[in-house]
Amino acid sequence: MHEKSSVFDMIGPIMIGPSSSHTAGVVRIARTALKLLGGVPDEAEIIFYNSFARTYEGHGSDRAIIAGLLDMKTDDKRIKEALELAKERGLKYTFKSIGNASTFHPNTIRLTIKKGSREIEVLGESKGGGIINIAEVDGFKADFSANLHTLVIFADDVKGSIAFIASILANDDCNIATMSVSRKGKHDEACLVIEMDSGIKPVTLEYLKSLTWVKEVIYIPDIDR
Repeated sequence: MHEKSSVFDMIGPIMIGPSSSHTAGVVRIARTALKLLGGVPDEAEIIFYNSFARTYEGHGSDRAIIAGLLDMKTDDKRIKEALELAKERGLKYTFKSIGNASTFHPNTIRLTIKKGSREIEVLGESKGGGIINIAEVDGFKADFSANLHTLVIFADDVKGSIAFIASILANDDCNIATMSVSRKGKHDEACLVIEMDSGIKPVTLEYLKSLTWVKEVIYIPDIDR
């Protein structure tokens, strides 16, 4: 089955150049990681894979990834100054490159970011035209685009939990566009990723967080807002 394309897919977002894959997509991957962490990180380890490993400096992906971690959008004119601005904000970062990772998409980035005692790892792919795929979050398969309102729920693998969460969202008039589940093992920790066409009410979000078998709930509105 072929994925449907939109005008956004074809022409990409408004952005600071030179390339939608190497700039706009990279900014969006980093902004998504920032939202998952819950704020601008104190430290970041960034690994560029495959074609990114060979071109990240010349094509501005180094500035783009730091700009996203500083919560800049794709059309922010400060992207070109991101490395200098990171120093002002106290963001410490390191870049690494791995040029031959055959199992990864050609434009792949792994981010390990920390803020205080909190740490999160994100594997992101830049698909072209500013389109991204968040392939993994903390080692769990995720596969979401950040184009829609997204819930990332870490929970115990409890029988009936997925149906229960889906019913809660349905009662909040949230239409589920996609849903994926990854788990470490039977009755072990699981990660549920739900993309929705509309936002979730604060009271519903707090209720999900209050469930005894739910460890963490992260809500990411449309990343371009």
